[in-house]
Amino acid sequence: MKGHVRSDKKTFMGIKANATVSLSSIFIISILVAATFIKGKSMEDWFKLTQINVSNSVGWLFILLVNFVFMYTLYLGVSKFGKIKIGGIDAKADFSKGSWFAMLFSAGMGIGLLFWSVGEPISHFNNNPFISNTESPAKAAELAISLSLMHWGFHAWSLYAFVGLALAFFTFNLKLPLTIRSIFHPIFGNKIYGLLGDIIDVIAVIATLFGLASSLGFGVQQINSGLTYLFDIPSTTSIQLVLIAVITGFATLSLILGLEKGIRFLSEFSMKLAFVLLILVIAIGPTVFLLKAFVQNVGFYLFNFFEMGFWTNSYEGVGEVNTWQNQWTIFYWAWWVSWSPFVGIFIARISKGRTIREFVFGVILVPTLLTFFWFSIFGGSALYQELLGNHTITEAVNKDFSTAIYYLLEQYPLTKLTSVLTIILVTLFFVTSSDSGSFVVDMLTSGGRHDAPKSQKVFWASMEGLIAGVLLLGGGLAAIQTATVLSGLPFAVLIIVMCFSFYKAVNDYYKKYYILKGEDKKDIIEV
Repeated sequence: MKGHVRSDKKTFMGIKANATVSLSSIFIISILVAATFIKGKSMEDWFKLTQINVSNSVGWLFILLVNFVFMYTLYLGVSKFGKIKIGGIDAKADFSKGSWFAMLFSAGMGIGLLFWSVGEPISHFNNNPFISNTESPAKAAELAISLSLMHWGFHAWSLYAFVGLALAFFTFNLKLPLTIRSIFHPIFGNKIYGLLGDIIDVIAVIATLFGLASSLGFGVQQINSGLTYLFDIPSTTSIQLVLIAVITGFATLSLILGLEKGIRFLSEFSMKLAFVLLILVIAIGPTVFLLKAFVQNVGFYLFNFFEMGFWTNSYEGVGEVNTWQNQWTIFYWAWWVSWSPFVGIFIARISKGRTIREFVFGVILVPTLLTFFWFSIFGGSALYQELLGNHTITEAVNKDFSTAIYYLLEQYPLTKLTSVLTIILVTLFFVTSSDSGSFVVDMLTSGGRHDAPKSQKVFWASMEGLIAGVLLLGGGLAAIQTATVLSGLPFAVLIIVMCFSFYKAVNDYYKKYYILKGEDKKDIIEV
């Protein structure tokens, strides 16, 4: 088919970049980074207060959005649009399904699984709003894992799936640039090539950079904690800044090698190493308990899916600050929203040749089930110790969240081996997140180009490291969480409009290029 062939590719002073998007993004980020750097630790109270105010005011919007996107994306997969192939009827997949799953999983979760899979269930075990002091420890453990699965499950991956699907469709079927602005073409037409489109892409760039910086900040804290645990290297902000610089250098090298030799290779290797660590923990831990717990965890989560997913803490503690939900659920929904342009563009780039149905269920179901299994094994192993009366991991979480996984591994054999594997894996996920993010931001700021010079990719990789470092200096975890919520809010509004725009486009495409043949109306062909 012939689509909209107009391109948003621009050149600025010999650089293959959209000057408005690039310079505006750099300017806004520079102001935020400079203010945080100048104020330093005194910014921490401001970050905490800002997060509380924003979360209390618009937390309900994030909750409504993620639930709507989940149901909307599932509808796209089961509807008549499901047989539409990304790239057209004759399009072939660029990557095998194994490589496809490895890359999208590494980009979509990565560092977070290692940082949160032990500490979060333990934290919920000791404190969550769904449990009273009279509940049994077994019930507390069941709720703790289920809340973790909610935060890391279908809602997160449906956001990635929708944004990625929309981008892939507009790029490969309608021949528009691989940028967020393209999704708005059915509503605004060629205005997306002007100031309006620039504003949309600037929002996407800022959300992506701060979302990535959040993960990089968590990752470097966990690497530092592992080095402290194994080699007594101090856990300080200075050490973490050095680690950010070194690992960002490795990410830059991966970028220079390109999508095939760099990002794809590291993603596949990371997944293999993660699988080795997972099998080791199953083997040396309470194997039967963990496998039984996985089945129960998934069942309990699915049974309580709507109650937990739509809960807004409206009636409990009226007039009080909703601390738990602000720090956990609202933060997560904002984090996934801010990551969705990054992961969405990356998934779109590697998903040509998949049908909409294959795309939706491949992106939502497979990574979600893997995530459920990961949390059930690591979180379940930690909760097993708690149920036995061993509170070592709880003490570690209360002292330094990033050390939780190392204190878990200490409770089982092969501690040194599994701890070293964890440090290597966090580092690799750090690199794959950084290089994938730089790859995406470079496309956003260059109008969807795939051929921008390597120097531009290096610049954006350096910018990610800089933001992560300054946030650590300016308030640590509070700064990271606040930056995530603030950057996710404007993009959440864009996603609402994107849902309408995508439906209009895919419905028009279906009517124009697909027809129903035969009495059973099963065969759909493109003409």
